[in-house]
Amino acid sequence: MQPSLVNNIFSIHDKDFLNHATEIFKFQYEHNNVYQQWCNLVNPLLNINHSTSNIPFLPISFFKTHTVTATLFQPEQIFESSGTTQTINSRHLVKDINLYKQSFSKAFELFYGDIKEWCIIGLLPSYLERKNSSLVMMVDELIKMSNHSESDFYLYDFDKLQSTLQRLEMKQQKTLLIAVTFALLDFAEKFSMELNYTTIMETGGMKGRRKELTRLEIHDYLKQRLGVKNIHSEYGMTELLSQAYSKGDGIFVCPPWMKVLIRDEEDPLLVRTSGRGILNVIDLANIYSCSFIATDDVGMVYEDGSFEVYGRSDNSDIRGCSLLVV
Repeated sequence: MQPSLVNNIFSIHDKDFLNHATEIFKFQYEHNNVYQQWCNLVNPLLNINHSTSNIPFLPISFFKTHTVTATLFQPEQIFESSGTTQTINSRHLVKDINLYKQSFSKAFELFYGDIKEWCIIGLLPSYLERKNSSLVMMVDELIKMSNHSESDFYLYDFDKLQSTLQRLEMKQQKTLLIAVTFALLDFAEKFSMELNYTTIMETGGMKGRRKELTRLEIHDYLKQRLGVKNIHSEYGMTELLSQAYSKGDGIFVCPPWMKVLIRDEEDPLLVRTSGRGILNVIDLANIYSCSFIATDDVGMVYEDGSFEVYGRSDNSDIRGCSLLVV
């Protein structure tokens, strides 16, 4: 991959996205054997014109059954998805971990400003209990980057978390509590608070620990119990190196180097820029794996590029880190 293209990914403008996507597609088609075979299978007469809808998207399930890499390399990190004893976990071999760190740090700055102004608290018990979680690495790095004395991870010590949040509120300290959904519900059930300087961000994940609720029901309950106006959300996955964020109402926005398209539920090769269907993701940061992923997530993409996630398609595996159902 040309170093100049790698360096420019996180500073591109919308008008440059198609050119970057096309260049990365050509690179991955040439150097990713699994992706090349898939492209040749679905479109033997493949010809890239002027639309990303012509680029084939690799089914996300391939990360469970194949080694999806562009070029041969010794990975600096291997991310693995959560799962159950009945499922096969996805594995994402990461050639350059700095691409991931740049992606989430620049996205955080884009959506939330200077990380050093924040205290970062991670309530991620299910993730901390297993190895190779991309989410844990991201939050761990944000904790370090914030350089705040109270930034830390929490497992199940809700009493300590409550006293920490109260102390930060008294100091009027901007705080991000990023948490797996079932732990947030457990915490809110035990404590009722009035958080004026704390942003609550849920990452999804019920893992069968609670009755399945709709996103609206969960967010309404958390807003009522924790005294916040909106519940933020993060949309990311093991197979990607970028995340989208929602600042409320379940509407996600991508950073400039990431785009979500929609594919038809009946014709998976029909891809549109907006509408309802199943989500396809272009992640330009995922250079040395595959940047064009066909997910199992059903949703809606709006004309401005923002999107909602409704749940998983009926024929997909149930992931341990399952999204909320609507």
